[in-house]
Amino acid sequence: MKVAYYPGCVAQESGKELDMATRAVAQVLGIEIVDFPTFSCCGSGFIDEANQTLNVALNARNLAIAERAGIDVVMTVCSTCQGMLAHARHTLAKDPVIRGRVDQTLSKIGYSYRGTAQPKHLLQIIVENLGGAEKIRPLVRRPLTGVKIGAFYGCHILRPHDIMEFDDPEEPRALEDVITALGATPVYYRGRVMCCGFPIQFVKPETGQRLAGNQILDAKRNGADAMATPCPLCHISLDTYQKEAGKSVGENLDMPILHFPQLLGLAFGLDPKTLGLPRHMVDPSVLLNKITMVSAPA
Repeated sequence: MKVAYYPGCVAQESGKELDMATRAVAQVLGIEIVDFPTFSCCGSGFIDEANQTLNVALNARNLAIAERAGIDVVMTVCSTCQGMLAHARHTLAKDPVIRGRVDQTLSKIGYSYRGTAQPKHLLQIIVENLGGAEKIRPLVRRPLTGVKIGAFYGCHILRPHDIMEFDDPEEPRALEDVITALGATPVYYRGRVMCCGFPIQFVKPETGQRLAGNQILDAKRNGADAMATPCPLCHISLDTYQKEAGKSVGENLDMPILHFPQLLGLAFGLDPKTLGLPRHMVDPSVLLNKITMVSAPA
């Protein structure tokens, strides 16, 4: 399967481990990645608050770049990027006024948006294009048997549901089904579909850290050995700011946070360094030792 790879900003800079892991697992999954260095930022919701048309135009241009290359799937690895690209596609289909403005703007820079390219998160591609979680079971070389993983979806991959059209926004199963196929045990907890706090980390950091702390604490109290998220912004809140989050809820959380492709890569038998795990703020050594121990032959 050939895809236009849209890594987003974080995976190219502060969260390079996400890009490393994505490229490694794409090879195992049989996904051919095509890079487009001219892709721009999705706007991350901030531009949309100031100028909706500009935000839609930015993402229409990104989609148009893939369309010009004849590629119909734009693969994202960030829930926020997925949300912004999907929102732009939805708006262009439903709002003729904005569509007209965007078409006029793109024509000035030599692009045209046709609506043929569809943004899809890697998780969504596994579910909808690669045959679902059960189809990746044969790829597992290091079963995560005995390891309990709490999925953390974040906001944008599920909501608003009429735009995202993926899974159930309140009781999703896609990530848990993959976790099960990898040999691990999914942990169900209310916080898995709640906000990570990232959108307000830089406005009201105490509130953002408390939100992150509550979600991690919820997963921990329900027995999770680690959490896995399809969003690098959620990863920042849950991993990078975990020390502050722990202080906000009065607990030493010590919860390893995995990017979704890292979770796949561990089960596929890839080296933790290849997956960029040493770059994490929360040391995943205890988790990795447990995976190695439970996966070792008797």
